[in-house]
This record gives sequence, structure tokens and C-alpha cells, in this order.
Amino acid sequence: MKILDKYLLKTFLVTFTTVFVILFFIFILQTVWLFIAELAGKDLDLILVVKFLLFSMPRIIPLVLPLSVLLASIMTFGNLAENYEFAAMKASGISLQRAMRILVVFICFLSVIAFFFANNVIPYAEYKFINFRKSIAQAKPAMAIAEGQFSDVGFYNIKVDKKSGKNGNRLTGVTIHEKSNNSGENRVVIKSKTGELISNEKSSILQLVLNDGYYYEDVIPKKYEDRSKMPFIKGAFKKQIINIDLSELNKVDNNQEVGSTNGMLNVNELRYTLDSLSKNLNNEILSFSENINQKVGIAKGLPVAKVDKKKKPLPNDLLSLYTNDKKAEILKMATSNITSTIYSIDATKNELKEKQRNINLHFTALYEKFVIAFACFLMFFIGAPLGAIIRKGGLGLPIVFAVLIFITFHFINTFGKRISQEDGMTPFMGAWMSTFILTPLAVLLTYRATNDIGLINMDVVLAPFQKIFQKFSERFVSSQNKK
Repeated sequence: MKILDKYLLKTFLVTFTTVFVILFFIFILQTVWLFIAELAGKDLDLILVVKFLLFSMPRIIPLVLPLSVLLASIMTFGNLAENYEFAAMKASGISLQRAMRILVVFICFLSVIAFFFANNVIPYAEYKFINFRKSIAQAKPAMAIAEGQFSDVGFYNIKVDKKSGKNGNRLTGVTIHEKSNNSGENRVVIKSKTGELISNEKSSILQLVLNDGYYYEDVIPKKYEDRSKMPFIKGAFKKQIINIDLSELNKVDNNQEVGSTNGMLNVNELRYTLDSLSKNLNNEILSFSENINQKVGIAKGLPVAKVDKKKKPLPNDLLSLYTNDKKAEILKMATSNITSTIYSIDATKNELKEKQRNINLHFTALYEKFVIAFACFLMFFIGAPLGAIIRKGGLGLPIVFAVLIFITFHFINTFGKRISQEDGMTPFMGAWMSTFILTPLAVLLTYRATNDIGLINMDVVLAPFQKIFQKFSERFVSSQNKK
């Protein structure tokens, strides 16, 4: 390896490592902020918090890695151009492509590592992360209820004055508001002196045993004026057991896509799953079509008038072959069949649409493993020539360009995935849309940097305005001379 290659590689690696660590730390803080409700005030020990963060770290890599490559490329080549090192290299006959050669080899190696990471490490970490969130309340049930505040636990809002015991499962001063299924009002209140949390790691049910308490329920009468006569129902109990479904503690917003199983699969598993899902969808479509074809026919039990084909041709209006009573029966049956068929089609359409969406999600997860590898290439060939053109290093202008480009990349990528999930375009186009749009920019920047052309030729932009201004000034001068 030549001295120039060693120098460029060392400069880039130092900048890349520094940027990667800083950005990784920032995104980790964002993860903590997103899941702060699950971590704060739940009496979690340090080991559980560290495990939570460790399992969530790999999912950050697809965001941090391309941005780190982009920013490191702009800063490295911007510093070289700002310090006139590129001018010295060009004076020695070394082109931009020759200077980028060793870094291109490193980016190739980094892309392979990124694909391996996305195909093996991220699915495993995603699997562990989801299962850790589901089992954390079973391993430490007291975390579901914070001390001194109301905690949203499934269908209940629970508040305790004090927790004690080895795992904090003994409760004192328990107040429970039971949620209503029909409205947002909490008409049921349960208060008890003491309580105990009992859980089993093999079960998703958390038992809350209450001792020495009262049960209150508001009664809503049919007439409003009777409300003062029946304010509430009160009952006392020595012991009461409430079963809480722990799966309600780990419901995830669908927009975050955290709980989807496609993120836990590698390429081979995704291909196998996609094959099974596609066959299942096709079989359901075929089966539904056959059922509809059988359903639209007229029932066999209805009598049909006999027609002599030799003497009289079959009339165009088939209803004329039946009596008025039979006509009414046929029309009633046809209306019922049409209504039932429409309902069946609508329900099946929504079901098939959801299954197609699931298939699109798996296709998107498959393509994303390759997109992250190509994104490293793309960001490098955007950042390196851009740094050489703007001739600015450090943390000023390069950060502005890097953030703008990466936000554009991330927005297009997210937009494409959302559209493809709803079957607005193919999952392939949705996953690769950002790279297809930004690849011409990489080619243009590389061409302009190679030929020592600036980022924007201001003469080309200002020339039309200068001509317009010149015409107006000439007319103004000529009008003044005439006067």
C-alpha cells in the first residue's frame, strides 16, 4: 500500500469512527426517549436496562451507518480540498478517482459487513428485543406498576402508595380504576389496604390479589332525574383476584413496526416465508372465486315451466315463465343473495388486502438488507465529490449538506415503503426508490468534481437575469435621452 493510500485511509477511518460513535450515541438517546415510559419509574435494575438498550442497538445501525459514511466522506475530502492537498495531488498527476480508490475498497468491505449485519445480527437482536419486552413484566411483575402514580396496565389504571418485598410484589394502599369497554369513563373503582402480585414466567397472566377492600361502581339510570337516587353501588370483600393480561403491556404502534415478525428473519427465511404466504394468498383467492361462482346460481328447488322448444322459442324474459308468486320468491332470493355476496366480497377483500400488505412488508424487509449495503456506496459517492467541490471540512457546512441529503434519503425511503405496503407500488420500487432518485446526484457530483466544476455555475443561473436587467436599463436610458 502506498503512502498516499495509507494517509487517505487513516484520515477517513479516524473521521468515520468519530462520527459513527457520536451519531450512535445520539440515536441511542432517541431510543431511550421513545421507550422512556417503559423504563422510568418501573424499579428496573441496571442489568435489565442495559439488556434493553443492547437489544435495541442493532436496529439503529441502518440509520447511523449511511449517515456516518456520508458525513465522514464530506469532512475528509473537504479538509483535503480546503488545505490544498488535492491541488498538490492533481499537480502530481493524481486524479480524484485514484485518490478514492483505496476508500472504495474499504466501502466495499463495509458494505459486505453491513449486509451480514442486517441479515444475521439485526434479526436475532429484533427477536431478543421483542421477547425481552414481553417477558420483562413476567420476570419482574412489579415493574408494571409504578409507586405513587397511576399506571396504565391493560384494562386497568392502578396506583399503589408503597411497594415492598424482594421483588416489590407486595403492595400497600391500592387504588384501581377499571376501564369501560363502551366509553372512556371509569365507572368502577376498587380500593384495598394491601395486595400482592403473582406471576409465572410460563404464563402471560399476571394475578393481582387484593385484601380487605371495597368495590364502587357508578350506576347510570335510564332517567337523568333518578341519578341522585342511585349514585353508586358499594361492596366489601376480604379477598379478590384480578387477572391482568401481560400482552396488553407490550402493544406496539403499527406505525413503528416494532412487533412485526419480518424483522426477525434473514434472507433465506424471508424467501421461504414469502413463498408460503404467496401460495396461501393464491389458494384463498381461488377458493373464494369458486365459492362465489357456486353462490350466484339459482337454487335447484324452484319449479320451472316446461317449454316445448319445437313449437315455441325460449323467451328473452325468463321471469315470464313463472307465476307472480314465484316471481316474487325469485326476486326476494336474488336480492338476498346479492346482499350476502356483497358483504362476503367486502369482508374477503379486506382480509386479502391485509394479507397482501403482510407480503409487501416481508418483501420490503428482504430488499432493505440489500439497500443498506448499497446505501454505503451511494453516500460515499455523494459525500466524497461533494466535499471536494465545497472545499470545506470540519463540522460546519459539511454537517448542513449531510443532514439535508440524509433527510432527503430517509424521507424518500420511508415514503416508498409506506406506499408499497399499501400496494401503491411494487415493494421493489418502494425499497429502492431513494437509491434510484439519489444515484443520478452521485453521478453528477462525481463528474463535476472530476472535471473541477463547481457545485453550481452561478454564471449560468444569473445570465438570464442579467440579460433582462440589461434590456430594461437600455430602454430606460433611451427613453431618458428622448426627453
